[in-house]
Amino acid sequence: MAIFTGAGVAITTPFKTNGDIDYEKFAQQIEYQIANETDAIIVCGTTGEASTLSHEEHLDAIRFCVKQVDGRIPVIAGTGSNCTETAIYLSTEAEKAGADALLVVTPYYNKATQKGLIEHFTMVAESVKVPIILYNVPGRTGCNIMPETAVTLAKNVENIVAIKEASGNISQVAKLAHLADGCIDIYSGNDDQIVPLLSLGGLGVISVLSNVAPKQTHDIVAEYLAGNTSKSMQIQLAAIPLCDALFCEVNPIPVKKAVELQGRDSGVLRRPLTEMDAANVPKLEKAMKEFGVLA
Repeated sequence: MAIFTGAGVAITTPFKTNGDIDYEKFAQQIEYQIANETDAIIVCGTTGEASTLSHEEHLDAIRFCVKQVDGRIPVIAGTGSNCTETAIYLSTEAEKAGADALLVVTPYYNKATQKGLIEHFTMVAESVKVPIILYNVPGRTGCNIMPETAVTLAKNVENIVAIKEASGNISQVAKLAHLADGCIDIYSGNDDQIVPLLSLGGLGVISVLSNVAPKQTHDIVAEYLAGNTSKSMQIQLAAIPLCDALFCEVNPIPVKKAVELQGRDSGVLRRPLTEMDAANVPKLEKAMKEFGVLA
């Protein structure tokens, strides 16, 4: 059984001006997502600025999210690290906190071999019982999970059940789908490629766009899976300018500004991320208005 089908939001982490996590705003963001039909919440991922959180903050954010969601939709906790022992620690603690599944990114900076990836993910997965989603985002990590590696892991490790594919390489995803033959669930990690991934058998998306357009992102997947492929494609294509604007600077800089523009302030960014360049804000506002998510 799939962890979720549809659009899971890679939710931002709100910070106060002093840098602390703003749990009041975090609760508001979670409720906004659930009210607008988001199918899962991914906490402490890239968009949640997990790499800037201490281990204690990281785990507290996961615990808070699990408690706030209270079983209404799945909570998937980002627990990856470039250190295998750290990933095991975060994963075991997230499981104790009640996370429904874990999102485990490739070890960044180290540039592990495919053999190293198999050992890393196997060790992490065997430390817990909850399902694991592999996270392939070579543009940020310098490390690519080859299709053969993902299939090997899915076939040999019981709780490695899915992959978030953010390589942007549709040919690679097609090869993965062919080799897997259904042994691993595939989620798009790119908001501008949801429909292409669905056409290859994908189950949904782990989305940045959902932070500001949860209902529309949900609908892209729901319409496609209901057989309304033309409607799904229309929403996907209409979202392209906004997807571009949300990545005109490194994620999550633009999406935190977009949330702020909607009146749901997500607070400051933690360094080394800085506020969005003022010259890019009008482009973001224009794209949000055109997509109907900003008055």
